[in-house]
Amino acid sequence: MSFLSATLDRVKPSPTIAVTTKAAELKAAGKDVIGLGAGEPDFDTPQNIKDAAVAAIAAGKTKYTAPDGIPELKAAVVAKMKRDHGLDYTSAQVSVGTGGKQILYNALMATMNPGDEVIIPAPYWVSYPDMVLLAGGEPVVIEAGLDQNFKMTGAQLEAAITPKTKWLIFNSPSNPTGAGYSWDELKELTDVLARHPHVWVMTDDMYEHLAYDGFEFCTPAQVDPSLYDRTLTCNGVSKAYAMTGWRIGYAAGPEVLIKAMRKVQSQSTSNPCSVSQWAAVEALNGTQDFLPKNNAIFERRRNLVVEMLNAAEGITCPTPEGAFYVYPSIQGCIGKTSASGVVIENDEIFATTLLEETGVAVVFGAAFGLSPNFRVSYATSDEALKTACSRIQEFCASLR
Repeated sequence: MSFLSATLDRVKPSPTIAVTTKAAELKAAGKDVIGLGAGEPDFDTPQNIKDAAVAAIAAGKTKYTAPDGIPELKAAVVAKMKRDHGLDYTSAQVSVGTGGKQILYNALMATMNPGDEVIIPAPYWVSYPDMVLLAGGEPVVIEAGLDQNFKMTGAQLEAAITPKTKWLIFNSPSNPTGAGYSWDELKELTDVLARHPHVWVMTDDMYEHLAYDGFEFCTPAQVDPSLYDRTLTCNGVSKAYAMTGWRIGYAAGPEVLIKAMRKVQSQSTSNPCSVSQWAAVEALNGTQDFLPKNNAIFERRRNLVVEMLNAAEGITCPTPEGAFYVYPSIQGCIGKTSASGVVIENDEIFATTLLEETGVAVVFGAAFGLSPNFRVSYATSDEALKTACSRIQEFCASLR
């Protein structure tokens, strides 16, 4: 009998973390590496948020808190949901966790039974299927390819729903593609969900503030209020507020689910960092003036990367609506041979060879459930992006 849990055989380590780790190792060994794998803004946390954390420390707010968040942060989430989406919640309907990932994990652990199915559109964030598997459920993946702008259709959703379907996990703007659903596109999905009252919606809105070209973010319970009682609206401060290391995520939803999630958290991590919670209060309640400024920088970087990647032989890179990722296709590179003699049979080999031959680290598409593609995070400097994209162009031009 194995000492380790058989559940671990159902999951794999995070590929994005693996790429970032590999790039760091090569850098430490003296190799000139540009990492485009991490989904982390290069901006510093805004000063007012850092000041709030320092003030919390000075005031001695460094003790245990309630397992799923201080009242002040829950109230800030309630206010944010009303302000941004017109959704009415009470503090009893809010859960605060150690990052957005824990919020999603808690919800799955609190609701999944063996055989339950969770619909996940692909490309997907790498952790969605593995969290479902860890919770004992079965991921049902719907492929939404380049030909449909990486967006699932209502017909695809309808065809995937069975009596065993418990959740749809929905992410817009998307990690890894940056694709964002318009109101009408989302309405097509919510109309389907309205016909299947046993299906709940777990919506990951982490990139809501990162939207470009006039794209207007919307969330399912906002588009169809009839879904309110079976929607968990998840978010956090990591991306828009450049607070990845502070580890604060939150969700609002039906009180029965929030109570169940609190039970899971009370027997796992217990409360998120107290100081980070007070910083998050300031993030949600304080000035939002820096958001459009940061977005303008991200939009400029997006345009730079899309233009340069589309100039690379064998690569097609669509222009996404939001987040800070692009998800180019390398269909035109498949079957070719690199300068070192490696045959590019798939996107994982492409990414590995690109890193070894040019020092550019990207994440291969198979990790996100759709190939042949790779993900680029453009949350880094213009200079680094220009150099990296130039190297990708040279690499593709060298393929024979």
